[in-house]
Amino acid sequence: MTPALLAGISGLALLDALNPATIAGVALILVAPLRRPVLTGVAFVIGAYGVVVLVGIAVYVGADAAAAVVSAGLGWLRSIAFGLAAVVLAVSAVRRLRDRDRGAVTLPPWVGPWTAVPLGVLVTGADLPNAFPYLIAIERLVAAEVTRGSGIVVLVAYGIVYCLPCMLLLLVGAFGGGRVQNRLRRMYDRIGGPRTVPRSIPAALLLFAAAIGVASFAAGG
Repeated sequence: MTPALLAGISGLALLDALNPATIAGVALILVAPLRRPVLTGVAFVIGAYGVVVLVGIAVYVGADAAAAVVSAGLGWLRSIAFGLAAVVLAVSAVRRLRDRDRGAVTLPPWVGPWTAVPLGVLVTGADLPNAFPYLIAIERLVAAEVTRGSGIVVLVAYGIVYCLPCMLLLLVGAFGGGRVQNRLRRMYDRIGGPRTVPRSIPAALLLFAAAIGVASFAAGG
């Protein structure tokens, strides 16, 4: 386990932490007329953290076992990680070629402290296919041949970094006043509210170029 490896995985975790679905979910919980919004938000983040860590450990242990038994095991993990990243970038590029309406992130009526954990699992779990930095981080751990215990510890820490923006939001929501609530509502309106995303040809071309570059890594794996 080298400092360079840890720094690279930390960077991937910080990139992965910018997850609009989970962040918008926490912001919406904090501004919604709930009896205990902070406790509900904590439960939501616990669910998000749990699914990130458990899915990551399952993928890591499976990939580690495959790499130990089959020499191509590491290769297929690399191909999946970079291939998924290329697909996500290509789909994002196509979506930037036209105006599109984005619906609002809304809370179901049954949300509360006891039901927010499964909601966090559902919201974050549904977004995990887009979390290609996570797969790349797992591939790096397998390639570095770190011990399984050390790899699992890294993934547990990865989950903490992944949820860091949500935890900061909870702290702000717990100790902030009305002004903070207004800022949270504005933030939710930006990342979770309904709006029309205008098309952008330059952004689409950039995303296509990135998809081609990442796909070349997948093919090389």
